[in-house]
Amino acid sequence: MSKTHDHEIVSIYPFTDEEVDGMLNTSVECVLMWSTKDGWPVGVTHAFVWHDGKIWITFAAHRHRAAAIRREPRVSVNVSSAGYPEGAGEGLATGAITLKGTSEFFDDDETKKWFYTALSRKLNPGNQAGEDAFYSLLDSPLRTIIAVTPVKKIMYNAGLANRHFSEGVDESELGERLGGDTDRMNAERAKRGLDPR
Repeated sequence: MSKTHDHEIVSIYPFTDEEVDGMLNTSVECVLMWSTKDGWPVGVTHAFVWHDGKIWITFAAHRHRAAAIRREPRVSVNVSSAGYPEGAGEGLATGAITLKGTSEFFDDDETKKWFYTALSRKLNPGNQAGEDAFYSLLDSPLRTIIAVTPVKKIMYNAGLANRHFSEGVDESELGERLGGDTDRMNAERAKRGLDPR
């Protein structure tokens, strides 16, 4: 059991694939981030659906983000356990994951039908009236849908980190120290006259 830790080293706390699926299927909101034409990073909170290994999001096609993402389809999406519905987090992983990915737009009726149904059901579990009302709200001629296909995951498993800090964990549960916590951290430590870790 390992209790040795350094609060500046966080890349060793990944999620398993099952934990990623659990968080992305349960959390009801994400932050979609993109770049504006003049280089500013911007993020907006959205409801979303995790389906077929992609994050699916909708917004009105006349929003600035639509033009920005069509111009530069590389985006990031952050999902946190803070977005779990009340009472739904029991047994699920805590923390956050950022997915760097590429976006694709969809405006066809078939995609709209399944996505609006899936999103309405996710936000109104067991409430057919609420589901129908939300579907009606989504079903607008100005609405577009994007699917973000992840190319990289940046993860912080808060539950694993907390167990590591307090009671210790088996080394096999920890992830590999990534470059930010090896080369980059030690280069910064050297600049500040500190010993490498």
